[in-house]
Formats: sequence, structure tokens, C-alpha cells
Amino acid sequence: MPHLTPESLLALLAEVETEDPIEFADLPYDEADLRNLACLHVAEFLQSGEYADISVEDREKVMAATMAKLILENLVLNARLLISKK
Repeated sequence: MPHLTPESLLALLAEVETEDPIEFADLPYDEADLRNLACLHVAEFLQSGEYADISVEDREKVMAATMAKLILENLVLNARLLISKK
């Protein structure tokens, strides 16, 4: 499996965001910095021995569980925002 670099992940993220942009609202952080940090973290994880030493099936399970957690976390954060605006 070729290693994904933070730069290639940023390009993939940009493609995904064309369909589903991220709402940064009034966060006091630079959007590009946040994207870079996230992509750097993912690239480092993918290149780690911890990830490389598991089977492809287990890698898919890790990625699926990670996606599910992030989606759930996003839903919870959005629900909290909606409730706090009432």
C-alpha cells in the first residue's frame, strides 16, 4: 500500500469538501492549519508500524470504526449546536 502524504490527503480532502464543505463558522483558528493538522495526523497514523502490522481486513475494520466514530461525533456536535441555539 503506497503511503499517503499529508499533501495528497489534503488534495483528497479538497475533493470531498466540494460535495460536503466543512462549516468552520467563527472558529478562532485558521482553516488551512486545521486541515493540515488533520491530514498530518492521518498520514502519520497510516505510516506507523501499529497500522502497517495489521491485516488488510483489520485495517478496513479500523477505518470503518474510525469513520463511524467521526460521523457520530459530528452528529452529536451538530445536535448540541442546534439545541444551544434554541
